[in-house]
Amino acid sequence: MKEPTESQEQCAFFRWCLKHDKEFDGLRGIFSIPNGGLRDKVNANRLKMEGLRAGVPDMCLPVAKGGYHALYIELKVRSGGKLSDKQDVWHHYLRGQGNKVVVCKGFKEARQAVIDYYGQ
Repeated sequence: MKEPTESQEQCAFFRWCLKHDKEFDGLRGIFSIPNGGLRDKVNANRLKMEGLRAGVPDMCLPVAKGGYHALYIELKVRSGGKLSDKQDVWHHYLRGQGNKVVVCKGFKEARQAVIDYYGQ
């Protein structure tokens, strides 16, 4: 069986979030940060001018919990997938600003990260 893509894992995660947003106060506020993907040079330059930053995590839950300001999730495929140097720099920066940053391999780890963040 073929492993799901990162996009498929992220879609499954957001379906779960929508289904469970009443159980976790503020979960409806989670959003993706579409920094990845291939783009032509014109669009890539325009997006950079608009504030696109390579290495920013895939998702943000802007809810303060457990002494953190927000939860950032970097989603990777279940097997393989490693952080780039730019991602590592962003994760360090975001943690230094009082945020929780996690790297999750697949939907199930991302779901568990949210459950853990809420302390359940």
